[in-house]
Amino acid sequence: MLSLAIRLAGIVCALAIALPALADDVQDAAKLLKAGQHKQALERVNKALAAKPRDPQARFLKGLILTEQGNSKEAIEIFTKLTQDYPELPEPYNNLAVIYASQGQYDKARAALEQSIRTHPSYATAYENLGDVYAKLASQAYDKALQIDSSNAAAKNKLSLTRELVGRPGSSVVAAAPAPKEAAKPEPAPAEKPKPAAEKPAPVVEKPAADASADVLKAVNAWAQAWSKKDADGYLSYYAKEFKTPGGEARDAWEKTRRTRITAPKSISVGVEAAKVTMDGADRATVTFRQNYRSDVLKSNNRKTLVMVRSSGRWQILEEKSG
Repeated sequence: MLSLAIRLAGIVCALAIALPALADDVQDAAKLLKAGQHKQALERVNKALAAKPRDPQARFLKGLILTEQGNSKEAIEIFTKLTQDYPELPEPYNNLAVIYASQGQYDKARAALEQSIRTHPSYATAYENLGDVYAKLASQAYDKALQIDSSNAAAKNKLSLTRELVGRPGSSVVAAAPAPKEAAKPEPAPAEKPKPAAEKPAPVVEKPAADASADVLKAVNAWAQAWSKKDADGYLSYYAKEFKTPGGEARDAWEKTRRTRITAPKSISVGVEAAKVTMDGADRATVTFRQNYRSDVLKSNNRKTLVMVRSSGRWQILEEKSG
């Protein structure tokens, strides 16, 4: 049976970079943690905290290390304090849920994940973890129903199904990423904008040729390659002039943030997996895929949807949604 997929996530670097000396200590601690050298990692992160006690990245990383060492009590204290000092960050709530789930406190885990999602509605990891917690809660409820009425066939079937989804709770650690000098707000979820009332239905067109879908996918892969090469100009060139920025922020502000996130890591690899192209007309398409992001400081794998439009013979991104 599958284990409960509760994972620890790293804080995402957004708008600024930590002081060099502090960043070195944090990055070294993250590498030591990844190598399983927990004692040395803790010593390194404590050194960083001695220089800057309120640094969110160092505090977050210490919470990861303590979790790996089995010191759940102190880890809970750290993550809880981070939610109080930086309530806009979703990851500390997620990590509290990890620990609560490992202790069988699924109601607390559910509450923490729901708060994580309220903080960052497009945080796919929290949604997946919340589904696992719900499945575990459902399993417990069906088991209780059978204790009361062992002849309940429907409860037996449902219990069997949920047990295929969940087993004993477990966790795996993802290395923490560099944090900003002050905690940065995560990107808000892209808003679903209703179509204008006067908009006419899209005309019915014949199914485009197979090479149209291939051209769309080629553009998506080129976009991912530019990102992997840390080519900010090339990456941004794949966004249409009419691109709907997340949260409706100004295009210049959005581009500035994206450039920082592309240039901050030392290395980036972006993979496009299980891509599906749906042609919505001759010049419009929707692409869904799993985005496998890897850098020297952060790993993530989440579902991505791109709405593409063709302008002057080139496919570009009109909308981008995660989760």
